[in-house]
Amino acid sequence: MGTSTARIPSRQPIFGFPNPTNEVASRIVAGVVVLMCAAAIATQQGWLLIPIAYGFWARLLAGPKLSPASAIASKLLAPRLAAPKLVPGPPKRFAQGIGAALSSLAAIFWLIPGGHWVTWLALGMLAAAALLEAVAGFCLGCKMFGVLMRIGLVPEEVCAECADITLRLGRSGEGRSLPPS
Repeated sequence: MGTSTARIPSRQPIFGFPNPTNEVASRIVAGVVVLMCAAAIATQQGWLLIPIAYGFWARLLAGPKLSPASAIASKLLAPRLAAPKLVPGPPKRFAQGIGAALSSLAAIFWLIPGGHWVTWLALGMLAAAALLEAVAGFCLGCKMFGVLMRIGLVPEEVCAECADITLRLGRSGEGRSLPPS
């Protein structure tokens, strides 16, 4: 009898964030966030805070692996809509952290009598930031990350691509795609 040479599939860690990440998929997910926040605010249904907060925490901790919206956006929708636009991952992860904080704040204040106004304010801020990302491609969290790098609160080692614009430019001066992670 011959020996089997079956390959064991390589195991990728569950936790971690892609670097680079596809901005096209990020914008689709931001659109989903806008719709979910708008539905929660319009219907005043606190239970909608659970999938909103879960989505941010899942993306923060594991990228698209544990987030249904991210998985659908990155695997199914983004490839059909446009060529990938690869951008550094750390600023996007920072933005997901802000979303996780705001959505968690909203959920906590939903449970506090008289605190619902904080819930809707936090969701409104979250929806506004997600709308900027979805429609205009302006990632508020990414811009904040850049400011924190410039003032030295985020070390350059966290995102060399963010700190050195020459890494993003080809010889002709035009932007280039980042290599896949």
